[in-house]
Amino acid sequence: MPVIFTVDPRSGIPIYLQIIEQVKRSVALGLLAPGEQLPTVKQLALDLTVNPNTVARAYRDLEHDAVIETASGRGSFVRANGSADSASIAAGRDVARSEIDGAVRAAKSLGLERTAVTELFETSLDRWFPEES
Repeated sequence: MPVIFTVDPRSGIPIYLQIIEQVKRSVALGLLAPGEQLPTVKQLALDLTVNPNTVARAYRDLEHDAVIETASGRGSFVRANGSADSASIAAGRDVARSEIDGAVRAAKSLGLERTAVTELFETSLDRWFPEES
């Protein structure tokens, strides 16, 4: 079953970043496997009703981040280098970093102090990684 990408032009997050995030998340979760082909720039632009340059920028950034590789005339594929999981691990870290940034941004907007956010973060770590505390 192919992964379906969506964008929300009203979210305040640039569309190319939404595409990058969705591809990285799909790789991290194993929904896109190493070697799997992504939609062409033109096809994804049509599917999302966005400018092809937006999709091209997202693909360039994904290639720069070593998540995908593009073969001229063949398309873009999830990177499958020596370590089968390296793209997945890198994508997972990027997705986690983005989620943590969002949580910290939300906590700050709610007026929480740094020490309170640190305490919340440590409590969460202890809950999810009890064997390491």
